[in-house]
Amino acid sequence: MSQILVNNLTFSYEGSFDNIFENASFSIDTDWKLGFIGRNGKGKTTFLRLLTGNYAYRGNINASVAFDYFPYAVTRAQRTLPASAFLEELKSGCEEWRVICELAQLNEDADILYRPFQTLSFGEQTKILLAVLFSGENDFLLIDEPTNHLDQNARETVKNYLTGKKGFILVSHDRDLLDACTDHVLVLNRQTIEVQSGNFSIWWENKQRKDQFVIAENEKHMKEIGKLKQAARRTAAWADKNEATKIGYDPVKEHDRSMGTRAYIGAKTKKMQSRVTQMKQRIDREIEEKEGLLQDLEKTVDLRLAPLSHHKERLVQLRDYSLQYEDAQTPVFTGVTFEIRRGDRIALHGENGCGKSTLIKVILQRAGFKNFPVKFSEDGLCETASGLVISYVSQDTSGLAGSIADFCKKKNLDQSLFCSILRQLDFERVQFMKNMEDYSEGQKKKTLLAASLLTPAHLYIWDEPLNYIDVFSRMQIEKLLLKYEPTLLFVEHDVRFRETVATEVVTLPAPSRCLLH
Repeated sequence: MSQILVNNLTFSYEGSFDNIFENASFSIDTDWKLGFIGRNGKGKTTFLRLLTGNYAYRGNINASVAFDYFPYAVTRAQRTLPASAFLEELKSGCEEWRVICELAQLNEDADILYRPFQTLSFGEQTKILLAVLFSGENDFLLIDEPTNHLDQNARETVKNYLTGKKGFILVSHDRDLLDACTDHVLVLNRQTIEVQSGNFSIWWENKQRKDQFVIAENEKHMKEIGKLKQAARRTAAWADKNEATKIGYDPVKEHDRSMGTRAYIGAKTKKMQSRVTQMKQRIDREIEEKEGLLQDLEKTVDLRLAPLSHHKERLVQLRDYSLQYEDAQTPVFTGVTFEIRRGDRIALHGENGCGKSTLIKVILQRAGFKNFPVKFSEDGLCETASGLVISYVSQDTSGLAGSIADFCKKKNLDQSLFCSILRQLDFERVQFMKNMEDYSEGQKKKTLLAASLLTPAHLYIWDEPLNYIDVFSRMQIEKLLLKYEPTLLFVEHDVRFRETVATEVVTLPAPSRCLLH
């Protein structure tokens, strides 16, 4: 066991307005299983890249271990080859037999090493890259979002695999994964960085207690500030009134006053004004202390939604529905039967490749979306209600580019309202000056979600909306959906989100049947 020491770390991207890290100092042990928690855009991936030496920085990072980063960058040329042909290129000194041993722990046969990489599923590709990552010795491993785009079975396998490992930092927004795989957390707060023992749930429970204490202390400070301001106003008024009596007096009404009284009044007024100054200084100290208390308080704003109400109760119906792509030898799925009624929140669930996204595109096509041409043969019934308005969030963010103003104009969105929603999702104002292709993946997903929330619709269809989205925003969205109860069809592999939000789960086993719980 050794330590990684970070002292006075300061870093900002070239041309950036603000530092991502400023004089950050902390230490971690190399045998910890560390969960990395923080809002989108706060610098989690950037910190991992600093550890691997990708960027220049000020300050010191001292470590006696080598760092290795997941996911490896697989080139276009490598993707056409079997992984066995480029293992050494991914990790220097990587031995194939070690990778095979790691694959066995991931419940995967070695034959996937000898098939073209691009023909493998997301889960199989992820397992190979993880097996390569853990095939070395004495490295401290940096694991960045390993379960994005993975189905539930693959997630469970990766979770069980990482539970038996140690010596890594895991960046993930999946609460279930963080709870199972970590024994410490590294947290990027609003102003500070903290290291704490325990998994996500332990940290979250401690955080809620701490936040409640901070809120209570803040309320006491606000009351004290109010009393001080009131006393300062009263004393200032007395001083002003007293000052006004220095010059001029009625000798009949004030027959006992002499000319020397002016100096006495002046001294008394000066004393009162000194008290006002002291009160103002105390108020400033109280405000500064209050702001110090609140600097790390992660306060989320309740989001709003304005779903439309359709005149029909049933919006989508599928009965014994089967679909097969042109030129394909087997159907994508068969015998799918379910319906979407007003107020339903239905989760499509199943393994990667079972047809969840395809089914979504068919429903969009039925509702009049022209951007989703799907060439297929079908059997059974798939129909949507007439005049159905759908708000859609795709899992693909690659098309986001240009300014927010251009995006709002293209989508016919009110720019000020759109930016307001992004602010509620913890976008900093400086992000509005950037082009969207420069956003982090989490910020891109929030952009798509904000556009959907701003679009009144009868039915909301979200395809893996939470990939890369931070934990706090996930909880915000959960609260929104439970409050406004929109009609929703979604695909999401976050177990806790699905269990919290879904009223029904439609499972698409590939390819023969559909089960409704």
